[in-house]
Amino acid sequence: MATLKVPVTADDYAQGKSNAAVTLVEYGDYECPHCGHAYPIVKQLQEHFGSKLRVVYRNFPLREMHPNAESAAESAEFAGAQGKFWEMHDLLFENQEQLGGSLYLALAKTLGLSPAALVKALESEEYVEKVSADFNGGVRSGVNGTPTFFINGLRHDAPFDFDVLAPAIEQAMRPAKKTQRKKSA
Repeated sequence: MATLKVPVTADDYAQGKSNAAVTLVEYGDYECPHCGHAYPIVKQLQEHFGSKLRVVYRNFPLREMHPNAESAAESAEFAGAQGKFWEMHDLLFENQEQLGGSLYLALAKTLGLSPAALVKALESEEYVEKVSADFNGGVRSGVNGTPTFFINGLRHDAPFDFDVLAPAIEQAMRPAKKTQRKKSA
């Protein structure tokens, strides 16, 4: 089973307590239809588990298949630098069919961010390095498609439906059984 090679740090965008029983890391692509399907499932998991679950999102834009994925990820990073990552993340997924420059500018304005500053950030590729770092960390961790989930550092190699992910998270919450050695007589 593949493991998360880049540990979660304060540089990651996370929702939930750092000492939550389970950390769910998603490597995603804003233009990927499967990630769009996973988006409400992750929200449902957060509601179901509450403070026991921390969710981390990392960028894994599949640039060749999804031409808007990179710019969407950079737009989310731009918003994140101003404390609005999760708001932009949600709006990008909720408007997935309209990804592109005009949507990013409208979302920036909706979030009270400067559309002109976003244009400048995209043109200067200010957030390319951060998006690439997420992507490269995903590759090192065995990510080869999106969405890919890690539960407490172990890749979830099963469907990402709520009915599959929730029990996997519950399993990760259970304390590990300690093996006891039998004393020799």
